[in-house]
Amino acid sequence: MRYHALFSLAAIGASMLGAQPIHCPGQYRGHLQGIATDGQHIYWSFTANIVTTDLSGNLLANMPVRSHHGDLCYHDGKLYVAVNFGRFNTEAGADSHVYVYQADNLALLAKHPVPELVHGAGGMDCRDGRFYVIGGLPKDHQQNYVYEYDNAFTFIKRHVIESGQTLMGIQTACFAHGSWWFGCYGKPALLQCDSDFKLLAKHSFNTAVGLAVLPDGSLIAGRTPKHDDPEKEGRFLYTGHVLPAVLDPAQGIRAVTPPPKQ
Repeated sequence: MRYHALFSLAAIGASMLGAQPIHCPGQYRGHLQGIATDGQHIYWSFTANIVTTDLSGNLLANMPVRSHHGDLCYHDGKLYVAVNFGRFNTEAGADSHVYVYQADNLALLAKHPVPELVHGAGGMDCRDGRFYVIGGLPKDHQQNYVYEYDNAFTFIKRHVIESGQTLMGIQTACFAHGSWWFGCYGKPALLQCDSDFKLLAKHSFNTAVGLAVLPDGSLIAGRTPKHDDPEKEGRFLYTGHVLPAVLDPAQGIRAVTPPPKQ
């Protein structure tokens, strides 16, 4: 498909963070599920931990949470996290919620059931005071779904994306530069939609464990390397970092290339 996007000079140019990755301290039992930012902090969801760092990667908070906490978004001083305690990617068996935390201290403020997410709530973002939640997908479905809620989490509408089958649905959601960007496992890795969820393009850039937009319009994309657990054979620990990224007319989104070392 032909590339579509609304570009800004900040999006095309260098990130406000420069070109170097930002690493989240620590190792976690669950992999990175998503990231969010308020422009001063990065919020990381590691399945069973919510972590706060500054933009240099200094640890500010680490709170254990019940698995499975997925992708998250920041809005008006709060973190909103897509949560599922049931099954993913089946016709029934999900137990989907949105958990709300105070961003500055990670205090739990509210739990909103979102039973419309029948395949499991996995990620979300906020746009113009409305919340949009995405999640799992059974193998025989050829469309993806986005569930819209008002600020009290009253269900408004299910939007349909004519995407074809994507492995386990959609993992992350981010609205940036006039487009919705949905991160997926496998291929395609990234769906780009317009503001009404019409599919514009499929891209190969990986945003399956997080994409967030900074105040200058630049982007950060999550990565979550896997490491052997020294305490138990066959078990793994995960770390997380983000790559500064920008819009790209050929690739949709690309990482900012670090400058060569002198």
